[in-house]
Amino acid sequence: MLLAGPTASGKSALALELAARDGRVVVNADALQVYDCWRVLSARPSVADEAVAPHLLYGHVSRDQAYSVGHWLRELRAVLGQPMVIVGGTGLYFSALTEGLSEIPATPAAVRALAD
Repeated sequence: MLLAGPTASGKSALALELAARDGRVVVNADALQVYDCWRVLSARPSVADEAVAPHLLYGHVSRDQAYSVGHWLRELRAVLGQPMVIVGGTGLYFSALTEGLSEIPATPAAVRALAD
């Protein structure tokens, strides 16, 4: 099940309700909520909400770690097959899931350093 919508529209609350009711896992599809240091800034579900039903791909990336929609899609593929509700506001994540994503090589460290 995919659940998308604008910021502050109640997506997380609805996802939690569906997960608790139907025995689903809540899976993050928000680009900011993957980071471990942005719980409040990104409106990530609270610790109490996360205790009600399993939540995946939330807060598992450190702020200094390279991460992209490709990383997210590979991680999501690893957990597919269980009942879930995928929730978020990052359209690129949903597009990658439903339409696919081209595999491209990793950016060389020297190029990334130059861009930084």
